[in-house]
Amino acid sequence: MSTQVFDGVIRIDLPFDTRVSSQDIRFFLPGFMYGRNRGEAPIAVPDRFPRMRPGEPACPASSWWMVRGDRLANPCALMFDGARIVGLCASPYLVDTGDGDLRDWSPRGDAGTATFVQYAGYCCDDGSVSGTPSVGVTLGYENAPWLFVSSSNVHERAPMGDNCLTLRPGERVTTVIDVFDYPAADELGIEPAIGYTYRRFHQPPRTVGSPEQAVRDLSGAVDRDAWLADRHMYAGFVFDIHHDIADRPGADGIEYQELGSVSWTNGMAAAGPMLSSALRLNDETMRAHAIDCIDAIVHDSMNPASGLPFDAVNQGTWSNHGWWFERLPSAGHSSYLDGQAVYYILDCYRNELEFRSVRHDDWLDFAGRVIAVFERSRNGDDEYPYLFSERTGTGIVYDSFAGAWCLAAGAYWTLITGDRRYLDGLRHAEQHYHDTYVCRMECYGTPLDTSKAVDSEGILAYIKATRRLHEITGDERYLDHMRDALCYEFTFKFCWNSPLDVPPLNHVGWSSCGGSITSTCNPHIHPMSSNVIGDISYYLAARDDDYYVRSRMNDTVTWSCQTYNTVDGEYDYGKVGWMSERFCYSQGLLKEHYPDGRPASTWFALMPWAVGSILDGLTGLHWDNESA
Repeated sequence: MSTQVFDGVIRIDLPFDTRVSSQDIRFFLPGFMYGRNRGEAPIAVPDRFPRMRPGEPACPASSWWMVRGDRLANPCALMFDGARIVGLCASPYLVDTGDGDLRDWSPRGDAGTATFVQYAGYCCDDGSVSGTPSVGVTLGYENAPWLFVSSSNVHERAPMGDNCLTLRPGERVTTVIDVFDYPAADELGIEPAIGYTYRRFHQPPRTVGSPEQAVRDLSGAVDRDAWLADRHMYAGFVFDIHHDIADRPGADGIEYQELGSVSWTNGMAAAGPMLSSALRLNDETMRAHAIDCIDAIVHDSMNPASGLPFDAVNQGTWSNHGWWFERLPSAGHSSYLDGQAVYYILDCYRNELEFRSVRHDDWLDFAGRVIAVFERSRNGDDEYPYLFSERTGTGIVYDSFAGAWCLAAGAYWTLITGDRRYLDGLRHAEQHYHDTYVCRMECYGTPLDTSKAVDSEGILAYIKATRRLHEITGDERYLDHMRDALCYEFTFKFCWNSPLDVPPLNHVGWSSCGGSITSTCNPHIHPMSSNVIGDISYYLAARDDDYYVRSRMNDTVTWSCQTYNTVDGEYDYGKVGWMSERFCYSQGLLKEHYPDGRPASTWFALMPWAVGSILDGLTGLHWDNESA
């Protein structure tokens, strides 16, 4: 028996016996690596994120990666060579059950009996340097060759230290690794492995309140504290200096940052869900504010030269120069913002008609005119643009999933009006997005601040589009494609609760399970994926026997109800109903700090668009107004 202490990282690799070139193997570490994270695309772009390329490491690209366990939403590492899925799943961390030995964590056997000891890790290697493609698990961990805290904050591989596993003489460590090896026709074939991993490691989020109460608390906070009447809009950020991290002077202890936009981080992303909430809560003041915001967008945002709404507004002046402008490859209208804005305008039109029998014909006319421009802009691949020309409305940049919002808007307009003039084109576009992006499990180019990194935002539009196409046609294919899209989104959605040591999330008891990582560029959980709760409910109404999807939806609903202050200052800032967009479940995006310099695991501000994502999803469920 050894008398020396082991202090290091144990790496267990699973080699891939394949004749396919190392450059053709695709890797999936859910939430961290998709295919090659666009390793074949240019890397001299504004935002850096992990890429996979053959050869020796040259930041941000490497032929191999090692990463701490809590960067993965589902603890598994998989490879696909065009014919087979090979990979493994294993525990993301180690525990001590009191007998001196260490073993992997199990959500079924360790409730209240085990103590967190050390994170494990995961790795992948394309074999171009090592000679053998592989994926693996590590006991202890490394972030190598780099740790990406954010796209602008990248750390070199750290010396051995707190990341090491320590074993004293006579101690041992045990881990159970499940291995996958089965045939698959395409990358969608990773779904059985993801599903198995989910069942093995699923740990439900904590339960806090009900959907009805969350809608009341969240919408009440936005209407009370974020409405800017003279601007006809909601603030982008609301800071409360009584609980905030810095001394920001403002009237009545509140300061606003406008960041006006037509959608995405303001505009319809806030106004649409606020109107939906107001109608269900029978709150006339809240309803009036939301309608005021929508009217301002419909009447003031249009660019007559392009026939598209401008993306951003600053002190009443509309333009395409939003906070994201300097990150774009060209000036122009964004399909993400414009498509999403039109979709939610249509949703508001339908809600007003259904709940109040009120017709807003100007909203419908606005949407129809913009959709006509969308439908003229598809390229030969039936893809909508990433950016449109400000002068003509024609597409100037493509190759992105952002245009799925144009598809969703067109499908919704067709459903509402019954006018099928665009239906054939919508069908072709949907098939293109499915075959080119969804089947590859690599949807990229939606948020404008990630340099077309693989993300989880665009798939939400595609889920809504397939739902509306199914409502129009009854074609089962759209339910099939909707499930494919949900399976992609679920790869970003945590199935386990990461142990936290950074406040305020650690002392609140916040759960990661049910929340989705935003992208491979911005490693944090944001609430945007909650906006498809109603769409998942629609799917389950048609296919009630899909246990996996139902369980994932339940996670999302429960997670959504525990993201905000249920009492003043619960998250170390703000009032009841306040919630930000940022939840740091790992070392990623730990950029905020308390006054004493300690890192903070959330953003200390009320952010109405983030609240809107929760409201959008929860109001999509069927609940009785009287019980709210």
